[in-house]
Amino acid sequence: MSMNDQAYREQPWVSDQRDGTFVNPVLHADYSDPDVIRVGGDFYMTASSFGHIPGLPILHSKDLINWKLINHAIRNMELPGYDKPQHGNGVWAPSIRYHAGTYWIFYGDPDIGIFMTTAEDPAGEWSPLHLVKEGKGLIDTCPFWDENGKAYLVHAYANSRCGIKHKLRICGMSPDGKQLLDEGIVVYDGIGDHPTLEGPKMYKRGGYYYIFAPAGGVSTGWQTVFRSKSVFGPYEDKIVMHQGDSSVNGPHQGGWVELESGESWFMHFQDRGAYGRIVHLQPVRWMDDWPLIGEDSNGDGIGEPVLRRNKPNVGREHPIETPPVSDEFAGASLGLQWQWQANPDPGWYRLGARPSHLRLYAAKAPQDAGGLYTAPQLLMQKFPAPAFEATAKLDVASLAEGDLAGLAVFGYAYAYMGLRRLEAGTFAAVFATGDKSGETERWRNILTADVQTIYLRVTVEEGARCSFSYSPDGTSFHSDELPDFTAQKGHWVGAKTGLFALCSNPESEVGGYVDADWFRVTPIRTKGTAT
Repeated sequence: MSMNDQAYREQPWVSDQRDGTFVNPVLHADYSDPDVIRVGGDFYMTASSFGHIPGLPILHSKDLINWKLINHAIRNMELPGYDKPQHGNGVWAPSIRYHAGTYWIFYGDPDIGIFMTTAEDPAGEWSPLHLVKEGKGLIDTCPFWDENGKAYLVHAYANSRCGIKHKLRICGMSPDGKQLLDEGIVVYDGIGDHPTLEGPKMYKRGGYYYIFAPAGGVSTGWQTVFRSKSVFGPYEDKIVMHQGDSSVNGPHQGGWVELESGESWFMHFQDRGAYGRIVHLQPVRWMDDWPLIGEDSNGDGIGEPVLRRNKPNVGREHPIETPPVSDEFAGASLGLQWQWQANPDPGWYRLGARPSHLRLYAAKAPQDAGGLYTAPQLLMQKFPAPAFEATAKLDVASLAEGDLAGLAVFGYAYAYMGLRRLEAGTFAAVFATGDKSGETERWRNILTADVQTIYLRVTVEEGARCSFSYSPDGTSFHSDELPDFTAQKGHWVGAKTGLFALCSNPESEVGGYVDADWFRVTPIRTKGTAT
């Protein structure tokens, strides 16, 4: 079996069908509000990360189908409040651009304003965040540099923060991207034809200025394109993609790229509830200087998303590549798939204290936690497929009395299977569910045998149905008729799964620790899963 065959079989979702075609989504994971650029033969993508740290993921591809997670532009959030979870806040709808030999990312924080960061190498260090414009409700920002040297920025508004909705505004911007030069002009008000207008991306092609912007809401909306011969309009509008008679709801917000071969493609997201905003790729056909995204399958003059297509013409085939999901904890750093619920405290974890293990220290949760919902020390990753299995091998011998460590599925509601250290050195296997209002232990089993190693597993099936189980030997897993749990999305994000260690002893700030030998995600092939 070739390495490409092995990569194909071991991943829970692979878009590349190895016959010259791909299936959508290209990433069945929550890379919300994606934006994409081409630089020579390389493609780079970023996405919203909200309050999860590290933030602003950077992905790389050679063919728009096989993507590798290579970096995060934000390693720590140097803003007040990020020692605690910021559910739904933080990094909203970024844009990525390449200009004057530099990579740029702009995004809007709905509570603070417009931020910018740059890098010479997208896989290297990104500059500290620079506040371009302070102001509540300034979101979904995109810069644009014209051929005459002038620069502009287009953005939308968050109604929840500033009471403005449906509008797109363009401002003059300094060429170095560090400040806006004026109060700008509202170039379109979509209250009549395009309500909830947001996520604008600005381009120029054939003498026209284009703004690609979705409307109608993330789960029910459509993709609109505006064009004008002038930066500040007036702009004509045209719906260029909608669900139509396809199965892809709310084809929404993304980025357009033109290939060296002359082909055009559009990456966008689909809101799949607990699975998050998963990433699709659509062909683009230009007619009378308007793009049609997808395929007009029902003859209404508007594109509908395609589910299978010939791969983009990039001149050659490229190997299977997907973002990482499993981690053997053998390196000097955590896998790039992992994110914390807040800025990580160095006291939460350590790699290398024991060879090829991740040591999670049982840290105290906030006083008001009442469960995991406001605990910052959750180490989580995105759901990578409609169906998959995640298993962790844990050494729990060094947990202190009262400590709890386990495997969780997290969203607006969460569930976990864990081990709690009791008095006299005994352990209880526990299953609990909770949300922001609190937590309920649903099941407990006192383990009578000596416990050192435990294997915890969650099996996720189509519909985000989660079944937890545990095993003392990694072979025979026991569910003990535990109740199933249906994962729920979080605040603007999909559900996540991962590990945690918690000190619940009121007399101690820090408890013992748990050593994770590995965390492995394996495929479950079901109807509708890429094979």
